[in-house]
Amino acid sequence: MHPIELTDANFEAEVLKSDKPVLVDFWAVWCGPCKMIAPFVEELAGEYEGKAKVGKLDVDNNPNTSTTYGIRSIPTILIFRDGKIVDQIVGAVSKQTLAQKLEAHLQPA
Repeated sequence: MHPIELTDANFEAEVLKSDKPVLVDFWAVWCGPCKMIAPFVEELAGEYEGKAKVGKLDVDNNPNTSTTYGIRSIPTILIFRDGKIVDQIVGAVSKQTLAQKLEAHLQPA
């Protein structure tokens, strides 16, 4: 399974109204560190299918959402739960770090 392609148009429905935690990768085509973590994001989408959503939002094509969340450097990973940001990771990190952060928000609050 691939990450959901998020846009300004579908962000509310896919992320803010999701009944599962959502990991959102804010990225751009020209961003080197974004390319480094892209395979991890892909793998997590498959591994957490049914437990959480994983999506990618291209900051160049979706400026409204990027501005709303104050994305200044990429990659930035935001984890949402019940429509609110519950965690943030800035910069390229290991797949293990991403999985641990996401895992922490799967348990009932």
